This record gives sequence, C-alpha cells and structure tokens, in this order.
Amino acid sequence: MSDRANRPGWTPPLRRRRRSNWAAQPPTWQEARPAVISDALKRASSRPSGNWFVVGASRDVRAGGRPCGRTVGGVEVVLWRSETGELRAGPGACPHLGAPLRDSRVVCGTLVCHWHGLALDGGSFAGWDPFPAYDDGVLVWVRLDSVGGEDPTERPVVPERPAAGSGVDAVFTAVGRCEPQDVVANRLDPWHGSWFHPYSFVDLTVTRPPLGEEDDAFVVDVSFRLTDRLVVPVRAEFTAPGPRTVVMRITEGEGTTSVVETHATPLTAEGEDRPRTAVVEAVVAASDRRGFAVARAAAPALRPLMRRTAGRLWRDDLAYAERRWSLRSTGRFPG
Repeated sequence: MSDRANRPGWTPPLRRRRRSNWAAQPPTWQEARPAVISDALKRASSRPSGNWFVVGASRDVRAGGRPCGRTVGGVEVVLWRSETGELRAGPGACPHLGAPLRDSRVVCGTLVCHWHGLALDGGSFAGWDPFPAYDDGVLVWVRLDSVGGEDPTERPVVPERPAAGSGVDAVFTAVGRCEPQDVVANRLDPWHGSWFHPYSFVDLTVTRPPLGEEDDAFVVDVSFRLTDRLVVPVRAEFTAPGPRTVVMRITEGEGTTSVVETHATPLTAEGEDRPRTAVVEAVVAASDRRGFAVARAAAPALRPLMRRTAGRLWRDDLAYAERRWSLRSTGRFPG
C-alpha cells in the first residue's frame, strides 16, 4: 500500500475520524427551512414528465421469462419481451374476459392468456391497445397518458449516468402509504441525513442550497460510513429533473459520476383516500480505480448487498414520507 500511496495523484478512498457522537453534531433544523424544501418541490412538480412512469428494473423483464404485472395510477399494466428482447407493454386485463395477463405465459415472444389462449403480440387487438414502453438499460418505463395528463413525449427524461458497462447497478423497490410528492420531498431534504441515518452518514453539510430555477441543485458534503471510524467523504448534488424523480450524483471524491436515482411511481389513482406509492431506486456505482473491474465482475453478488443497504435507508425514509402525507392529509403539515 505504501507504494500506491506514493504514486502521484493517488489518494486512499477511506478516512479515519473520531468516534461520532450523534447528539453533539451541529443541528440542521434552522438550515432545513420548510420554504426551501417546498420551493424545490414546486419546481420539480412543474417539470414535464411526458407521462412516463418507472415500473421496475430492466432485468426483471426477461426475454423468454414470464410477464411482469404492475399497477400505475390505478391502471393495470403488463410487460414482457419479444423474441428479440424488445420491451412490450399494455393493459393488464385480457380483452376477452378480463383475465389477469400478469399470470399468463409468453410463448415465442407472444403473450398468451392462460384462461382461453388469446394471443397478443404487442399490437392492438379488440380494444386492447399497447402502451408505449422504454428500456434505458437499467430501468423500464411505461407511458400512461390517461394517468399523467401531460403532453406525451416520445421518450422519458433519463438522468445522465456513468458510461454503459462502466458501473455496477442495482435496483431496489419498496411501497409506502403516501403520494409521490412525499417521496420527492424526503429526497429534497438532505439536512436530515446524518440525524435520521447516523448508521450511514456523518459530517453532512449542505454547502449550497438551490438558488432558483437556473441553479436548482443542493450541493452536499457528506461521509458515507463503513464502520464507526472509517468513512468515505464525497461531494454530491441532489437535483429533481422531473416531478417524480430525484437524482443524487457524486461530483467529487470516491465514485465520482456515480448516481442514485429515486423514482416515485403512484400505484393508486389520484385522490384515493389511502394512496400508495412505489419507490424504485436505481444505484449506479462507478469508479476509476483499477480494482473496480473486480467489482463489475462480482456485480451479481454485490447487487443483493446494494439492495439491502438501500432497504435500510428506505425503511426510515418511507416513515418520513408516510408521516408527511399523514400530516398533509389531515391539515396538520407545518411546512
């Protein structure tokens, strides 16, 4: 290690720090002004989505595999792949007698209903019309114009990621009783990080909040905790490119260009008394260190660990989002 440490430009990825004292860290409540978070949320909500919704991981819809069923905004959706791997999507009910197509089979790229054998190749048939679908290589999206209510676009707004093949990606999904805006608001409050997630983050400082529409990023210095005393310090930016998406991108430090994309997809129709929202979070980790090739080769083994890490965070963050919705829905929200 001493030889590497003497190489020009080489820096160790880890830092040692004093043992942390949760109660002794500087409070952040004065900086986390409700108006700042609310204004950032309003700007995000005003950005067009083209009616595109993230429904899951690309690898969950496999060529030759079974169809995948999802519900978006109260609309049943079924997804599958053609023989050549093209993504197909459409209403989840068979046009014959309403069978759940998620339980059907894919035969030679054709969706065959398990009730009576009606075959759908992805084209319109007897009132069953396909939904536009898009595979960005990490996530799959479906366009639902009846749910989004915006002017449709040909493709979704996909955040910039590390170059294809250069990173390790994992996708985590969880469901909470809240609306998409509550999930987005959670992510537009970086100040809660080292207070609410001390097992993962320490030394968090928002060095610059958003300045407005033209400069709409939260710039954050934070250390990712590996052990009680070993941390990885980075600088990151949080942005919201659309009404249901927040992106955390590492801009300096270990893993520069790595991203965490948080997508909030409504499962229930707008106005439901008990709304449910799916959090679909894609982590795309990258590094220019020579040894990262080993991590890419070990990606299948790393993905469960990455999902568990995201799951621990979202256990708490969904409690935050659900609490926010509960207060809003009863007129007690302080923001």
